[in-house]
Amino acid sequence: QVQLVESGGDSVQAGGSLNISCALSGNTVSNYCMAWFRQAPGKRREAIATTGSRMYTTCREAMKGRFTISQDNAKNILYLQMNRLSPEDTAMYYCAAGPPRPYCFCVGDNYDHWGQGTQVTVSS
Repeated sequence: QVQLVESGGDSVQAGGSLNISCALSGNTVSNYCMAWFRQAPGKRREAIATTGSRMYTTCREAMKGRFTISQDNAKNILYLQMNRLSPEDTAMYYCAAGPPRPYCFCVGDNYDHWGQGTQVTVSS
């Protein structure tokens, strides 16, 4: 059974950086489309980035150059490096795994395994 466990969420000052992780057990990250999503209170869930099929995709223009997704196949861990954080980045961050596809879309319905989330809080 596939399980995802996020870690690394923290409270940081605006302009700071954070690297959060997602450990997958029960299979290997290289067998899936992997993705990061986030959801702030009162807001809809939004996709951040995906990886799989030898491609990396940043889902939102505002995140390009600030957020970088990567994975370590040997350790079976998915990462999200976040730079130049702002209070608008405050949210619960979730990793997700879905069936492999030719292209890993930024669509939540494409992913059927989810972690419990890790909280990122950015103060001004």
